[in-house]
Amino acid sequence: MDDGRRRLQLDWAAVVAGAIVVSLLLGLLHVPSPTLFGGLVAALVRALGGRRRLAVPRVAMTAAQAVIGVTIGSLIQLDTLGAIGDHWLAVLLVTVGTLALSLAAGQLLRLQPGVSPVTGAFSMIAGGASGITAMARDLGADQRMVAVLQYLRVLLIVVLMPVVATTVYGASTGGGAPVAAGGPGWAAGLLFTAVCAVAGGALGRVARLPVGALLGPMLVAAVLDLTGLSRGAETPAVVEGAAFLVIGLQVGISFTRESLRTVGRALPLALAIITGLVLGCAGLGALLAPAAGVGQLDAYLATTPGGLYAVLATATDSGADATFVLAVQVLRLFVMLLSAPLLARWLRGREGNP
Repeated sequence: MDDGRRRLQLDWAAVVAGAIVVSLLLGLLHVPSPTLFGGLVAALVRALGGRRRLAVPRVAMTAAQAVIGVTIGSLIQLDTLGAIGDHWLAVLLVTVGTLALSLAAGQLLRLQPGVSPVTGAFSMIAGGASGITAMARDLGADQRMVAVLQYLRVLLIVVLMPVVATTVYGASTGGGAPVAAGGPGWAAGLLFTAVCAVAGGALGRVARLPVGALLGPMLVAAVLDLTGLSRGAETPAVVEGAAFLVIGLQVGISFTRESLRTVGRALPLALAIITGLVLGCAGLGALLAPAAGVGQLDAYLATTPGGLYAVLATATDSGADATFVLAVQVLRLFVMLLSAPLLARWLRGREGNP
């Protein structure tokens, strides 16, 4: 028993060490969520090459979901949401339109054999890639397909968005004000994360929230931010990175050769659908601009379906209204994540009753 436990520990140590190395390399290449991809790649190699299957401990997965929930919840602030102002209805309609586009894209993805309605929808939900990936398995979707296609969209946006902003919308670089550093420090951030995770986990169990390990902490963090009780505390970067690493390990370790082939076969169709989804969201941005009284660049960045931090960096650098962009992006993020459990239940019901 001791030898078996020791071998298991050494096995995991090798996988985690490999994940950290890959994460650092991907970080140097500015790949979105490098620790998630690092964990995915290292665990994928181990899953395909090892004789014995590994499993991420449930407590680690629950903790990772909680941390991601707190990270998302801390994005919401009164000052930010106030930027929507009198145009909240137009922003809400565009958000609902984005959800409708995501559902349509998910149904198109079902043209690929082996893709369920829930997997198709979650793979194409525009926004909240980390949260959707973290909750996908618990809601009955293929977490492997969801992770690959969600971050394929994010990667496409991160690469193309600055080019589109410059060539199509005439954005100029270096026109924004630098983002001020703030917050009470990592110790307060660690305490904030722990409090939200524990309280949110209890809320999720008591209220019987679907994927309560993520949605509970997200709601608690949002409330503390909106009431000012958080004092601007945020999840420390190293803790957030560790959470993404665990999610990546969970996704990667579940791959098999057959599932890898299934994802590979879906990529051409998925890429075409993602391109259409990105263009559709740009069209919604064109409608939002006159309705909300903002510039076309502001509306385009606000409705870009993913890559939140890259979007904010582009908005800040180009002199766009970063506060408005963040407000619309965060509102959509919350709508997508909070509607995901209801969406999954509805799609499973339709599948069972054609």
